[in-house]
Amino acid sequence: MKQLIKNISIEISDDLKSYNKFLVESLNSKVSLINKVLRYVIKLKGKQFRPMLCILSSRLVGVPNEITFLSASTVEILHVATLLHDDVIDDSHLRRGWPTVNAIWKSKLAILIGDYMFSRSLNNISKLNDFEHIKILSNISQQLSEGEILQIENSINKNMSEEIYFKMITDKTASLISASCKLGYISISKDNRKKNIEKFGKYLGIAYQLKDDLFDVLGKLDDTGKPSQLDLKKNILTLPYIHVINKLSGRKKNSIIRSLRYHAKKNNLKEVSNLISEYGGIEFTKNKIEEFSSKAYEEISCFDDSKYKDLLIKTVEFNISRKF
Repeated sequence: MKQLIKNISIEISDDLKSYNKFLVESLNSKVSLINKVLRYVIKLKGKQFRPMLCILSSRLVGVPNEITFLSASTVEILHVATLLHDDVIDDSHLRRGWPTVNAIWKSKLAILIGDYMFSRSLNNISKLNDFEHIKILSNISQQLSEGEILQIENSINKNMSEEIYFKMITDKTASLISASCKLGYISISKDNRKKNIEKFGKYLGIAYQLKDDLFDVLGKLDDTGKPSQLDLKKNILTLPYIHVINKLSGRKKNSIIRSLRYHAKKNNLKEVSNLISEYGGIEFTKNKIEEFSSKAYEEISCFDDSKYKDLLIKTVEFNISRKF
């Protein structure tokens, strides 16, 4: 939980200081309003999960350098920029228990600040001067956009298969976590194990999103920092719901869909949770979290034992133990 992340932060505190310096310098603007909003955004930047993974992955094979910190700051800038845009798209007014940028400064400025952050990430990419780093970050930018649009497309079509959903969360969530790990690693070494750390990040990222899926069904505002409910009216669906709907057919399926939408509209999360649990959606998702966590453990097993390998393993444990 939070203590695990705090312990990791302590272990790499000097590295995180160097990273934060790169982050602040990367975002600095001559426009005072931009700096004002970004100071608020950085203050609420959360667990620094992706930069930690980038730094820890580099520590598997050496000592972080400027390329490591530049990569870590770039993935975090991309991540936060997507959150700003997501909050506008979802009309969210809370994130981590604090008002979102669009709640304070309105949607137009939130979008423009997100755009500014994307532009600063491009500036960082130009400084990397390494084709593999540039290719990874370019692909990530594409995947983040495709994942979001894939979700919107299936919301319009009122349809989402499990196959499509895993494709979507791989693009929207796992791709950036996977890139964080690989970028950190190749900033020090480009041996064949870069494939293992990339897959480690991918599987951790999928498991991370699936845990968030459970929060959507079982969580509370006090625990997650944001409202917890399935937005069935917009058809923005998570795996527990998708699994239940896709395993049913005919009248039973239509009846459950109507019931879920009714309780979601009334904001009766307990009834939504009970229905999804009754038809196996919660248990199925928990099993998937275990499955992808096991895959992550398997990929990191090829690395030499070290404090930093243990800390990466703890990030998987942190995700599993996150409470509702």
